[in-house]
Amino acid sequence: MSPERADKPRVPLRRKSRELALQVLYQAELAGIAPGEAFDTYIGHFDANKRALEYARRLVLGVEERLASLDGLLQQQSENWRLGRMAVIDRNIMRIALYEILHEPEVPPQVAINEALEVARRFSSDDAVGFINGILDAAGKRRHGS
Repeated sequence: MSPERADKPRVPLRRKSRELALQVLYQAELAGIAPGEAFDTYIGHFDANKRALEYARRLVLGVEERLASLDGLLQQQSENWRLGRMAVIDRNIMRIALYEILHEPEVPPQVAINEALEVARRFSSDDAVGFINGILDAAGKRRHGS
């Protein structure tokens, strides 16, 4: 390993997939196009980690298919915040995590939440991390009857 790569932290493959899915969902929402179409456009124009593509595609298509129910749950948990007031990046981070909590049984809810927080630290503001944590924690507890 070269010296300049030795001090660079290794990003887990699933996190790369989540980050890719976030970028695609963000692009789709801003451009007003379907997430599946945005995914194809993204990978056609940008160099993406090939090993991260499969899970990223699953996340994007899963969020797209269940968008109304995910947004309904987000709205329930964010009592004083309308979805439209949330930052696009934060809304999509939470959609991905909720999708994983509800529809990816091999991903423990706490892992989905922790990964969402790591992605938020990279792509959003410091204030957003606490907001995202509160919403996802409440949704996870509600889902699992805690």
